[in-house]
Amino acid sequence: MSYSRFRSKPYEPGQRTPFRISRSKIELFMQCPRCFWLDVRYKISRPSGPPFNINKAIDELFKKEFDYFRAKGEPHPLMTETGINAVPFRHKNMDKWRQALGKDAGVDVIHESTNLHIFGAVDDVWVDDNGNLIVVDYKATAKAEPVKSLGAEGTWHDTYRRQMEIYQWLLRQNDFKVSDTGYFVYATGSWDHDKFDNVVNFETHVFPHKGKSDWVDKTIKKMKKTMDSETMPPVGKNIMNPTKPCEFCDYAKSRTEFTLKHLKNSGK
Repeated sequence: MSYSRFRSKPYEPGQRTPFRISRSKIELFMQCPRCFWLDVRYKISRPSGPPFNINKAIDELFKKEFDYFRAKGEPHPLMTETGINAVPFRHKNMDKWRQALGKDAGVDVIHESTNLHIFGAVDDVWVDDNGNLIVVDYKATAKAEPVKSLGAEGTWHDTYRRQMEIYQWLLRQNDFKVSDTGYFVYATGSWDHDKFDNVVNFETHVFPHKGKSDWVDKTIKKMKKTMDSETMPPVGKNIMNPTKPCEFCDYAKSRTEFTLKHLKNSGK
C-alpha cells in the first residue's frame, strides 16, 4: 500500500488500525474542532495557502550548518554566543525525525489509550551536558526589527509554543530525557535598505521557551472523543483574532448563505 493511499482514508469510528495524526492536526484541533472533525472524518480540508519556499530554504540551510557541527561534535557559534552548554544531538534516527512525509516519518508514538499514531517532524535536537535533549525550532520572517522573543501568550505565537511542546512530549514518549527549555533559532530579514541587489540581510537570534507539555495527552483524548462523535463540533476561534470565529468556518457559512439566497432569488 502506498503512503498516499494510506493517508487517503478518513477516520472510521471503531477502527482497529492506528490512525495517524500529525502535529499540525493537533494544532488544527486546538484552533477549530469543527475544521479538525471535517478533515479527519470526511477529508474536507481547509484551503491551503501558498508554500513558504523562502522559509523552507532557510530551514534547509540552518540544518546544513548545524549538521556540520553535529558531525564534529561541537556547538554551533550561535549556541556559543548565546551561552548554551550543548551540542547538536547525534542519533541514527535524526533524518527520520526531520521527515514530515512518509508512513514512518517524524518522531512518533502510538498513543495507547486512543490508538492514535501521533507524529511530528522536528527541525533540530541538541543535547546538553547532562544528557537532556533540547528541542529546537527554526523560524524565519521579514520585519523592520529582528525578532528576539515570542509575542505574549494569547496571541498567534501560541502556535509556535504548542509546536515545540508537542515535540518535547513526543521525545519523552520515546523514553528520552528532555529539557523543559527549548530554543527558537529565529532569522529576521531586514527591509531597511535602499535597494535589493539580490541580497536580503538576515539577523538571527536564539531565545528560549520553557515548555509545558502536560496538555498534550489531555488534548489527544479530547480529539479522539471528537473523532468518534457523529455530531459536528462547534466553530473554533480565529487564530489571528481570538475574539472572532474561525475565518474558514465564517467564510464557509457566508458563502453558503449567499449561495442559498442567490438560488432563491433566481428561482432555481
